Amino acid sequence: MKFILTLLFGILFCTSNAQESTASRQVSSFSIEAPQLKTIKKIWVYLPKDYDSNSKKKYPVIYMHDGQNLFDAKTSYVGEWNVDETLDSISAQVIVIGIEHGNEKRMEELTPFKHEKYGGGNADNYLDFIVKTLKPYVDKNYRTKTNANNTALFGSSLGGLVSFYGALKYPKIFGKVGCFSPSFWFNRKEIFELMEQTKTFKTKVYFLCGDKEGDDDMVRDLDNMEYQVNTKRCECKMLNKKIIVKNGQHNEKLWREGFKKAYLWLF
Repeated sequence: MKFILTLLFGILFCTSNAQESTASRQVSSFSIEAPQLKTIKKIWVYLPKDYDSNSKKKYPVIYMHDGQNLFDAKTSYVGEWNVDETLDSISAQVIVIGIEHGNEKRMEELTPFKHEKYGGGNADNYLDFIVKTLKPYVDKNYRTKTNANNTALFGSSLGGLVSFYGALKYPKIFGKVGCFSPSFWFNRKEIFELMEQTKTFKTKVYFLCGDKEGDDDMVRDLDNMEYQVNTKRCECKMLNKKIIVKNGQHNEKLWREGFKKAYLWLF
């Protein structure tokens, strides 16, 4: 847990001003008021390479947390995910919305319940911002497929935790989830109880973690959550995929290398 917390807090202080931007031409950004969080959020937008040439075509959307780390080495903490380069390389037909994390409030925003030692617990307001403010804006200003089957929530670490929680809270909004190295340990009791209380679970989920992620048993939590998910639906529907990476650690390298396969499986 100590190793994971070090990484979580380290993300809050990303300073790489000397680094040149590595974002592709497909990436732009805008700022939007987040009344639920009483702040202004910077949002990054990745558009498919053929977006401008297909004036009527609509695209599925992936909402991703920790936007600073997705597209650009200049804004990332310890390396980017290369989401734009990866999607460009396969001419992916998807829009990605990268949401700026809350810096010193990141832990609050991405955790559903307050932790006895570390606090947090403001994910309800964060998700309300995505669902009630950001998504309507994106759907109005970009050519999107708006239904749940074409809307994904994707993140790693605390972003993996809040993505899974988002699927439980808004099953009619998010039909797909990329759940990388989810920090279930932060709210283990509450998130498992919530999963147990969920009667049906139709969301398509791609689980990924490494087997060397730190002190806590990440693999055990992932196995247990997959089991809980499978009690809510027939395994024959093939709506879950779980990848355990040998020697994989809790870092951008693991998530960067796993993103392409996750995208292709989810979509």
